[in-house]
Amino acid sequence: MCAVFVTGATGTVGSAVVTHLLRRGDRVIAGIRDPRDDARVAPGAEVRDFSFDDTPDVIEHTLEGADRLFLMRPPAIADVEAKLFPVIDAARRRGMSQIAFLSLQGVQANRNTPHHAVEKYLRDTASPYTFLRPNFFMQNLSTTYAEPIRERGAIFVPAGRSRTAFIDARDVGAAAAAVLTQPGHLEKAYTLSGSQSLSYRKVAEIMTDVLGRPIRYERPGEDAYLAELAARGAPDDYIAVQKMIHRVVRMNISAFPNRAIEKLTGRPAITMRQFVSDYTQAWMPESTH
Repeated sequence: MCAVFVTGATGTVGSAVVTHLLRRGDRVIAGIRDPRDDARVAPGAEVRDFSFDDTPDVIEHTLEGADRLFLMRPPAIADVEAKLFPVIDAARRRGMSQIAFLSLQGVQANRNTPHHAVEKYLRDTASPYTFLRPNFFMQNLSTTYAEPIRERGAIFVPAGRSRTAFIDARDVGAAAAAVLTQPGHLEKAYTLSGSQSLSYRKVAEIMTDVLGRPIRYERPGEDAYLAELAARGAPDDYIAVQKMIHRVVRMNISAFPNRAIEKLTGRPAITMRQFVSDYTQAWMPESTH
């Protein structure tokens, strides 16, 4: 029986890919960097040590037994030519039938992103690609932006009056599993957005209703936001990425909903209300934990 090799298998999206592939009855090989993380992999998946720092021959050996690959770029990797291209080459030498790459919404118009370089390489090498281009993850609210919400009931992001068609990472995992297990998705690119276009003020209203305590959108300017990140000790490269992300958000490029999740998986995209209900513990004040 062939298998899907999943990179980033313990991450927010990768773990969802593993879960949904297993639900579809597929064999999964979960690539993890730290063997101590094997308990975080869904039961039923085969766990293998994997690192983008491995040599090409080690990578090719690690991929043995897999006929499809879910590929994602770890945020810490900027040099995709040195770190991701060898994985693509190894997958091609293995004769893999499909490489599903977790890309970025709007990447085709943004040549400066590492994701654009990976997409171009997959095309240039005639690799059997499928591109998944997700919108802004709902999970950013429960991770990256959770602290101000938890500590002072404030969504603190410099998004202005823009709207975003947020996507739940669990839906991205379901979409990835669908394209990796069904025919007809080679050489296709899918923009994955939620079904609702929401302002952050509306998100705050939903959170207030679900959490039962007031949550507000503070709507900081860019300078105030970046200054707070610096005060928290965020590294310069992280601050630069956040600056770029929210400039794109303020242009309303992420505002447009679609039905890609429903078309690929057969069920509607998870709503913001459902997401908040499922992740309430992420925003509980420390004294109530």
